[in-house]
Amino acid sequence: MKRFLLLFLLIIGQVGCSQKKEIPITELSQKDIDKGILVDVRTPEEYNMGHLDSAMNINWFDEDFAKQFESIDKNKTLYLYCKMGGRSAKASELLESKGYKTVNLLGGYDAWKEN
Repeated sequence: MKRFLLLFLLIIGQVGCSQKKEIPITELSQKDIDKGILVDVRTPEEYNMGHLDSAMNINWFDEDFAKQFESIDKNKTLYLYCKMGGRSAKASELLESKGYKTVNLLGGYDAWKEN
């Protein structure tokens, strides 16, 4: 029984640690933004048509996308969004692999604009 319980706890721990960090963009708070860095990964053209206040624009399609984050403190949480959530999910995965803490904002700018 103890072995089963230990195995169960290890599995739960692994699943919990491997889950992606993401929240609906509509749940993003000012407190989150103040503690982290808000990044819009859409193209400059999309960004110029409207974006969240205080968001910096780093285009996912740029060849040097990851390199543009080198001057950003890895202790800060990056809150990433795009139009609907696809590009920001990919960006989040890439940046996590490079040691950054990220949160993908589900629904993207379209969901925020609707709200």
